[in-house]
Amino acid sequence: MAMRGRSSKVLPSELNKVCPEKGDNPAAYPRKMSDFEVVPNLQQSSSSVCKSRRKAHFPTGSNEKENLISWIPENIQKKECTYFVESSQTSDSGRIVCECGYLREQHLEDAAKPPIFLGKEWDPSRHVQEMPTDAFGDIHFTGLGQKTGKYVRVSSDTPPRVIYHLMTQHWGLDAPNLLISVTGGAKNFVMKPRLKNIFRQGLVKVAQTTGAWIITGGSHAGVMKQVGEAVRDFILSCSHKEGDIVTIGIATWGTVYNRESLICPMGGFPAEYMLDEENQGSLSCLDSNHSHFILVDDGTHGRYGVEIPLRTRLEKFISEQTKVKGGVAIKIPIVCVVLEGGPGTLDTIYNAITNGTPCVIVEGSGRVADVISEVANLPVPKITIALIRKKLSVLFHDTYELFTEGKLVEWTKKIQDIVRSRQLLTIFREGKYGQQDVDVAILQALLKASRNQDHFGHENWDHQLKLAVAWNRVDIARSEIFTDDHEWKPTDLHPVMAAALISNKPEFVKLFLEQGVRLKEFVTWDTLVYLYDNMAPSCLFHSKLQKVLLEEKERTAGSKMPRIQLHHVSQVLRELLGCSTQPLYPKPKHTERPRLSIPVPHIKLNVQSSSLRSLYKRSAGRATFTMDPVRDLLIWAVVQNRKELAEIIWAQSQDCMASALACSKILKELAKEEEDTDTTDDMLALAEQYEHKAIDPAAKGDAVGTLLSIKLSLELSVVPLVPAWPGVFTDCYRKDEERAQKLLTRVSEAWGKTTCLQLALEAKNMNFVSHGGVQAFLTKVWWGKMCVDNGLWRVIACMLFFPLLYTSFITFREKRLQPMGCLTRLRAFFTAPVVIFLMNILSYFTFLLLFAYVLMVDFQPLPSWREYLIYFWLFSLVCEETRQLLYDPDGLGVVKMASLYFKDFWNKLDICAILAFLTGLTCRLIPSTFYPGRIILSLAFIIFCLRLMHIFTVSRTLGPKIIIVKRMMKDVFFFLFLLAVWVVSFGVAKQAILIHNEERVEWLFRGVVYHSYLTIFGQIPSYIDGVNFNIDQCSPNGTDPYKPKCPETNEDNKKPIFPEWLTVILLCLYLLFTNILLLNLLIAMFNYTFQQVQEHTDQIWKFQRHDLIEEYHGRPPAPPPFILLNHLQILVRRGLLRRPATHHKQLKEKLEKNEEAALLSWEMYLKENYLQHQQCQEKQNTEQKIRDIAQRVDVLAELLDLDRVKRTGLVEQRLVSLEEQVHQSAQALRWITQALQDNGFGSGKDVPLMGSSKTSEMKEVQLEGKAEESQPPHHVLARNLLYPGSHTLRFPVPDEKVPWEVDFPLYDPPVYSAEHKDMAVQDPFSPSLESLLKINYNTMDGLIDRQSFHGLYTVQDGLPLNPMGRTGLRGRGRLHCFGPNHALHPIVTRWRRNSDGSIIRKSLKKMLEVLVAQYPLSDVWALPGGSLEPGETLPLKLKWILRREFWPQFQNLLKQGTEIHKGYLDDPRNTDNAWVETVAVSVHFDNQNDVEMKRLNSFLQGCDPELCIRWQVLDKRIPLHANHKELLHKVSTLLGAYY
Repeated sequence: MAMRGRSSKVLPSELNKVCPEKGDNPAAYPRKMSDFEVVPNLQQSSSSVCKSRRKAHFPTGSNEKENLISWIPENIQKKECTYFVESSQTSDSGRIVCECGYLREQHLEDAAKPPIFLGKEWDPSRHVQEMPTDAFGDIHFTGLGQKTGKYVRVSSDTPPRVIYHLMTQHWGLDAPNLLISVTGGAKNFVMKPRLKNIFRQGLVKVAQTTGAWIITGGSHAGVMKQVGEAVRDFILSCSHKEGDIVTIGIATWGTVYNRESLICPMGGFPAEYMLDEENQGSLSCLDSNHSHFILVDDGTHGRYGVEIPLRTRLEKFISEQTKVKGGVAIKIPIVCVVLEGGPGTLDTIYNAITNGTPCVIVEGSGRVADVISEVANLPVPKITIALIRKKLSVLFHDTYELFTEGKLVEWTKKIQDIVRSRQLLTIFREGKYGQQDVDVAILQALLKASRNQDHFGHENWDHQLKLAVAWNRVDIARSEIFTDDHEWKPTDLHPVMAAALISNKPEFVKLFLEQGVRLKEFVTWDTLVYLYDNMAPSCLFHSKLQKVLLEEKERTAGSKMPRIQLHHVSQVLRELLGCSTQPLYPKPKHTERPRLSIPVPHIKLNVQSSSLRSLYKRSAGRATFTMDPVRDLLIWAVVQNRKELAEIIWAQSQDCMASALACSKILKELAKEEEDTDTTDDMLALAEQYEHKAIDPAAKGDAVGTLLSIKLSLELSVVPLVPAWPGVFTDCYRKDEERAQKLLTRVSEAWGKTTCLQLALEAKNMNFVSHGGVQAFLTKVWWGKMCVDNGLWRVIACMLFFPLLYTSFITFREKRLQPMGCLTRLRAFFTAPVVIFLMNILSYFTFLLLFAYVLMVDFQPLPSWREYLIYFWLFSLVCEETRQLLYDPDGLGVVKMASLYFKDFWNKLDICAILAFLTGLTCRLIPSTFYPGRIILSLAFIIFCLRLMHIFTVSRTLGPKIIIVKRMMKDVFFFLFLLAVWVVSFGVAKQAILIHNEERVEWLFRGVVYHSYLTIFGQIPSYIDGVNFNIDQCSPNGTDPYKPKCPETNEDNKKPIFPEWLTVILLCLYLLFTNILLLNLLIAMFNYTFQQVQEHTDQIWKFQRHDLIEEYHGRPPAPPPFILLNHLQILVRRGLLRRPATHHKQLKEKLEKNEEAALLSWEMYLKENYLQHQQCQEKQNTEQKIRDIAQRVDVLAELLDLDRVKRTGLVEQRLVSLEEQVHQSAQALRWITQALQDNGFGSGKDVPLMGSSKTSEMKEVQLEGKAEESQPPHHVLARNLLYPGSHTLRFPVPDEKVPWEVDFPLYDPPVYSAEHKDMAVQDPFSPSLESLLKINYNTMDGLIDRQSFHGLYTVQDGLPLNPMGRTGLRGRGRLHCFGPNHALHPIVTRWRRNSDGSIIRKSLKKMLEVLVAQYPLSDVWALPGGSLEPGETLPLKLKWILRREFWPQFQNLLKQGTEIHKGYLDDPRNTDNAWVETVAVSVHFDNQNDVEMKRLNSFLQGCDPELCIRWQVLDKRIPLHANHKELLHKVSTLLGAYY
């Protein structure tokens, strides 16, 4: 056993008086599930921050261990016994033990008879002290693989907040969305195999899908073992660590076997624990399948149930915590799941039901669970002591003799109360329709409890929906929430829609859209700010936004970081989309009020305050709606790489092509900057998936080709598009070619006034640009106004002899150009891009020929006219390059246009050629540098010739080859780096070996680099091997500038003395690696590049073709040098007339609103067809068919199994019905026999025995049904076991024992009378006979009215008896008088009306509003009334509400009202000797203009600022006291109103 540590301080603790039996594992539960809150900032959840740093819940780093080692001993204690008192009992080995259960040597050294405790009895509150815990860390179960968990030994007095902090902050657990407390039998029991499998699968499923914590007793037995095996089976079947389930075992430290192995003052990392069931004896082993253990220590050994109070407090504390998830802050709900169990389990269920915790009872698991299951559907009066006795005798046959008569009475009372709260009780029955899964039963139990809770108006349904969203169970929402029972308004779903978006729950987003949520109403300016403000911090877009905010803070020199606004988002989006788009969200001017008028991130919700819903309610009519809400949500989803959300939102878009193109650009740009490789792969995978949809369905199956295309595109810096639209564009092009081409050039206002074609070019998507429809459009642009079927030779002929244009030699598309004499034919021909291109080629070739002639033939000291013509020609080229640099139709600015201009490779080449020409021209005009000038001009000619390659990109054959050359140049660069290593290393070694001290730099370079490089191509130096050495070919002293220095030679015969064998070996190795290895590597690289590009030749050519067409489409028609005339025209128009640059209508066209709307509607129609076609293709997929068939087979097997169970149940029901009929027949025969016997026929001894015990039992058991129970005949609230406002427990009184006439010998209730210091008049606190004889009952006793509305009541032993029967408590309780305590409850109502004054109806009945109040120090609402003070006519609580001057008028209203109840009121304060009787008066205002109602509203006041008064809609869910709701029911029945 464990040796006890030394104490540091003593803290007294109360002795736990609850000692349940060992065979149970009970726990108590929090009072009720709390409401949700909606908060604006998800980042407030500290657990979400550490989630990304966590792996399988267990930190393994040294920092975590150090934190635990220092934090746990400082904050968590254990308990030690400090006083050894010999016990009358002995240990299992027969040794003497202390009252605490430990041996003498297991105590502290000074624990044996300390002087201060001599002669004292052992008292745990004084003789047990706390000290720092010595058992915590990681627990490893030896021999069970890698099963490792967390554990800690805690004192039974440890505050729950400390344990919760340990679990969430140090153990790294996320706060749960649901708390599942599993309780039941702590001993092993047998379950049906099918029921066991259903329970295990359902429990694990609900824990996994909702993110729940499962709390059990933690031992390897009973229900805890069942839970552990369920988790084990799940882990074995799950291949990923995301499915880890948090299973927390809370056990008693003193009952854990082998616990000494867990003791380690510095923490066990890990502590080895042996699971040994054979030798555990009366102790228990920990279950190896739990993930966390909290071992509760009270300083004793072998006593079970020590953990129950701490477990109860911890569960209640957790259920009161706020879990922030998905934009909603939820008070963590709790549910109790019960299997089997004994007496302690019944107490657990009763406490849970009393505190408002829903319970799920698994029928068929045995004992208590089966007792409750079998009577759960009976009316409460049918649940009698006799019935419970029979049930216990069957289900507790082993321990039935231990049940005393008092225990039977207590069990009957508790079971009656449990069954009476049917809204909190769910029986899981195997095979019951709709309950095939335990997870559904658990979640339905929580929703049923929430549905039956009292809420104001719509709050109940909101609560259920938020629970479903937090659990991420869309199936529960569909089946339990979106039903015919409640009609949802689309605006009611806006807050949960925002929560579903933030928490990335696409199924819920889809569900809300199906339920009528309109994105145009949902997406407001404020909502978008809220969504961007709650982006995940790990998102790259979020970090880019933070950089923008930081820059703004530095720019404005502000002290605080500015809040995210949409113009910040627009700034980042423009960086991603490119400069062709205008800002999507304008920046508000400083003089204007910001458009965001509601500070959303500072809104906090409680029941009375605002919520996220108020964001929409308050924004109505004044919040600015965005221009395209679908676009805004789509961008928000795409920048976070949320695939499913983007799919759903894109399906709602109208401008689908532009949306997809823009999203593809965003994704690719983000993928370039993303550092996390997994996220980058996800983005590229999303791009690939979208591209599959983009490709024509005929080519959809070529997945390998698609992947290669994507890879090639990335390597070529030509990024393929990632949208789900070109399938749409394909359909559009097939339906109507002209309309499809309009979609390409239409200006999209929603996407920054850009076009689909521009977006595709920004994304560099070869697939889109190479599409047949796009190429057909480009061909039309290329040919201008001419028909595309004109041959190229016809165009060349017309260029050489233009009068041919006025014949039918060339055809035009436009009818106005058809007349032969039309002068515009000439203009249309020479402005066509194809003609401009050909004329520029002719001009450029002429320029090169003239340039070459001048360089080679006519380069004189004084320039000739031909050379001057070249200068003039170059000037026209410079003017054209300047025009291209300054051409800015989009208004981007000179700096941005310059950066775009210099990004193009061919523009850089043009600038280099022009600068080289100008440099050569300058040197050529200076006589001293005439010859260098000619050299520079010759180099400029080379660059001008290289510029010809750009012209050849229009060729289908040569265009891809130019790309190959560019790619190979990159390959050569990397190859030269490797080659330089070998060249330099060999050259230096060779030079150092052969030649001594060569000081000439030029010959050093030749020897090291030049000769080594030429060696690769076979020019081997003759002197390197000494054989062909000739001293005449070198300079011995290195003085001859035209000869290299000779190698070191022998002075005698002038022969080289260097080691020839070494130089030969080096030469051979050098040639081996360079000629064979490196050169072949270069060839292989070239071959790979060529094959890659060659496979996609067509796409590459089509993509490059666009750039050329666009260039010549916007180029002036005249070729250089005549282009100067066009430049002069542009200068006049732009400089003098101030006309801005415009796009050609063929490439960018702004449509009229009607035309644009019709075009987009047509596009949207084809998009829907495409999506439907895609869904059909997915259904026809072979793999999908196999999955559907497998699912149907599983469903069919379930139905067959369910049918078998139902048939068995039907047979049992028919047998029960038959036995019931036999019982009735036996009763009739008994009556006939008795009647005949009374009339003298036969004798009593001859009467046959009628019926049987079995038949009598069956009489009590009714078939399962859902018949409504009538009003209970006896008071219910007055028999609650715990008396309100005290710790007094009533004596249990079952329904059948309530009447005084029924004999109840066991009845021995406690006595309780509270002393009210604030009451001037109250009966004696101690019910002595002398003081009681002074009281006059059934009459007026001074000012106190002791007369009952029910007539004379019985007085026994000086105390009156409650006319409604026993309550389980004597005395007057918290009431101030024995006998009746009179009260008055005015019920003030009016009709509920619309804004136009019409009465609102529901189910064809008018709806009422009732006046209710919430008094200080009370959590519930109540009617404005209460107890009457002696001699008063109005209750004190009513006077708090009304002003004094209105009291007489209100008394008149009461006199005019209708009395609806007069008599006994079932009140929790009632006792056997004191009870409440009330008069309820209905005061109804039928007219909304009633003068008295207006005066009443004006006179309502609160003397206390915490007093709340309101008009509330009257229905059965109104949150009032239960007895007050009965009065409201009577009022609604009286007025014929809805209830």
